[in-house]
Amino acid sequence: MPLIDYIIDENVAILTLNSGENCFNPFFLQSFLSVLDEIEDKTEATTLVVTSCHEKIFSNGIDLEWLVPVIQKGDVQGAKEFFYLLNRLFKRVVTYPLLTVAAINGHAFAGGAILCCAFEFRFMRSDRGFFCFPEVDLGIPFLPGMNALLKKAIPRYKLEEMEYTGIRLTAAMCQEHHIITQACSMQDMMPQAMAFAKPLNKKRAVIQEMKLRLNKDIVHALDVEDVPYIESGKFNIG
Repeated sequence: MPLIDYIIDENVAILTLNSGENCFNPFFLQSFLSVLDEIEDKTEATTLVVTSCHEKIFSNGIDLEWLVPVIQKGDVQGAKEFFYLLNRLFKRVVTYPLLTVAAINGHAFAGGAILCCAFEFRFMRSDRGFFCFPEVDLGIPFLPGMNALLKKAIPRYKLEEMEYTGIRLTAAMCQEHHIITQACSMQDMMPQAMAFAKPLNKKRAVIQEMKLRLNKDIVHALDVEDVPYIESGKFNIG
């Protein structure tokens, strides 16, 4: 099974994350970017729905089993290149010419939750799964581009609580604070996400231009930022 695959249902491309806990490492990120390219170049889809095949996890974010050894052996350039690649994925989603919907069928932790914030709309399973940023306990400060993405989707008062405390939010709590579009039972999540996605049959060129204008500050942050805390010693995992 490929790390990531997709099917087309009318005007909707349904992209499925198949890599276990869907943790971010270079292989996963490159695969994600390649599939996004293929959907744009080889299909007529106008809306993208992203979900996971894992029974209880959407994505657990950065693959620390891959990243920690890279940092511990002093490979600063390798670590930086990983974060630049991660920025490429975030930027690709926020400028993608299709409207995007995250169908969060389980836990979205750390980078997985950040990725969800890059989408325009979010549906989340109500009976299982948390939306959480545990970086404060892992010793990983957020990069400027990450914070720009989070501000796109999360009200400032709630974002500060989430970043500083690592609180875990349920789907109901996310809906209460307008972080997601809809909390759904597992059996209803994909049908509701698809019912929402199919009418979003908009022209790609118009959508992309609107995204570029609306997300200009996010794109700028993702383009210009460096990863200085890797060299400064502030990146202390654990």
